[in-house]
Amino acid sequence: MDDQNNKKGFDDFFRKNEEGHGSADNSESVNDSAQPISNESSEQPAKPSYYYSYGPYKANSQEGGNPSASGYGSEKPKLIQDQPYGNTHTHDTQAQASSVEEVNVQSDSTMESERARSQSPMQSQIRTFTPSPQSSKGPWQVREPRRTSFKAIFSSFLAGVLVVGSLMYTADLNNWFTKEAALTSNTQSSGTGSTASAGTTSNGGAATVADRPDNIAKLFETASPAVVKIETFVNTAKRNNSNNMLDDSFFRQFFGDDYPGTTQPDAGQKNEEGNMQQSGIGTGFFFDSTGYILTNQHVIGESDQIKVIVQGYDKPFTAELLGSSYDLDLAVLKVTGDKAFPTLPLGNSDTINIGDWVVAIGNPYGFDHTVTVGVLSAKERPIDIPDTQGARKYEHLLQTDASINPGNSGGPLLNVNGEVVGINTAVSSQAQGIGFAIPTSTIQDVLENLKNNKTIPKPAAPYIGAELQDVTADIAKQLGMDKVEGSIVRNVYYNSPAYLAELQQFDVIVGIDGKKYANTQALIDQIKTKKVGDKIELNILRKGSAMNLKVEIGDKNTSGAQ
Repeated sequence: MDDQNNKKGFDDFFRKNEEGHGSADNSESVNDSAQPISNESSEQPAKPSYYYSYGPYKANSQEGGNPSASGYGSEKPKLIQDQPYGNTHTHDTQAQASSVEEVNVQSDSTMESERARSQSPMQSQIRTFTPSPQSSKGPWQVREPRRTSFKAIFSSFLAGVLVVGSLMYTADLNNWFTKEAALTSNTQSSGTGSTASAGTTSNGGAATVADRPDNIAKLFETASPAVVKIETFVNTAKRNNSNNMLDDSFFRQFFGDDYPGTTQPDAGQKNEEGNMQQSGIGTGFFFDSTGYILTNQHVIGESDQIKVIVQGYDKPFTAELLGSSYDLDLAVLKVTGDKAFPTLPLGNSDTINIGDWVVAIGNPYGFDHTVTVGVLSAKERPIDIPDTQGARKYEHLLQTDASINPGNSGGPLLNVNGEVVGINTAVSSQAQGIGFAIPTSTIQDVLENLKNNKTIPKPAAPYIGAELQDVTADIAKQLGMDKVEGSIVRNVYYNSPAYLAELQQFDVIVGIDGKKYANTQALIDQIKTKKVGDKIELNILRKGSAMNLKVEIGDKNTSGAQ
């Protein structure tokens, strides 16, 4: 009977209730109709069986390889609802039915009915299900972002601005980030300006940098009256007749004053003012209230007359040249007035630092009292400027990017305190923003000598008094030298240290104190490092023989060498 149940087609599982599969509770009718169904199905071709089960898979339904143990031959397929974990009631019932079937294989129909009833799986109780209002969107719902109103956003923004602004004000007031460093403004009693002091942090680094000074207008108002405009003139008539041989007193004895071509003495004095021609414009400043003016020597160098225009006076003053120095390019003038003149104090150029602000006042191209501002770009600059009298060799100059042009020469270079730290002297014509000034450290050493028209002593210039030249291959061959080295002596000045040490022409200096030098310039530079009075030993070659000469370093400016 069990084998016949397994051969039923799939149509039998879906037979309607009127064919005998009505109520699940009437188990008698189910058993009575099982045999006709089996006979009827035996006449039909075998059809595949499909079992539909919605629930956990029951592995014990086919244990032992007996397909009749399932007991589903006379039953309709049932929908099995998932049970919570731990509910094994249906599984136990089926296991019990399988055991009873194996023991009572040969029993009568009554036992089969009981076995069939016990084998039928107990249907689980169906739980009620109430759909939610949002069931159409699926079991998983995405939480929609909460919208924030504009009022809340604007209120948060204002609160943030208030908090950040309060913190910034408090930090600036208490110097939270600058530690001990701060910019301090110190207004001078004369109103010249302010000083910027930059403190340092605990680790030694610079804490803050001074901003551009905001007292330039006040500084210019205070310093400008002490700055003067200098105009130089030359007597064209005098210069044109300076080469006239007939104006010489010796020839006047023979030809007299009335001879054609000679200049009348009285006429020269009368026409001197009318023949004056302006030759240059420069700048200067009062450093003494009695009328002493400091400027550059090249401003008034070859002039016959010097006029000084002072702010607040209607007429220019005629200045007197007291003292000047061509090497230092400095000059002092003197004018006489009926009252004291405004002055500028001389500061210390050694205390100013590279990067500090500086102010230049002058008369570039005749534009009176022009002020320019810049920073100190460098210190200790040496430059050479050729002119009609030779070449000026400047040393220890200050470099600035404050605009300096022709006409600024002799004007003051001021710090933010209104003190003079240099005299504007030169500008590079091949670049922009490169100007030079003579530092006050150089000026103060010679200022009194210039005021009193005294000779300014020149600094010592170490030398030995010999002209040297590099030894070439031809010279070495002529002198019979094994290799090209040293410096050959071309000339020895009379009464010089080299002359007194018996250094001779065509001697070859190969070293000093046992140390050799690559060329003549290196040898000269080593001599200049010595002090006047020091003694050195020259290592020389004379006619192929090595010799040593002791020479005492002399001063070129005071030596009697010719």
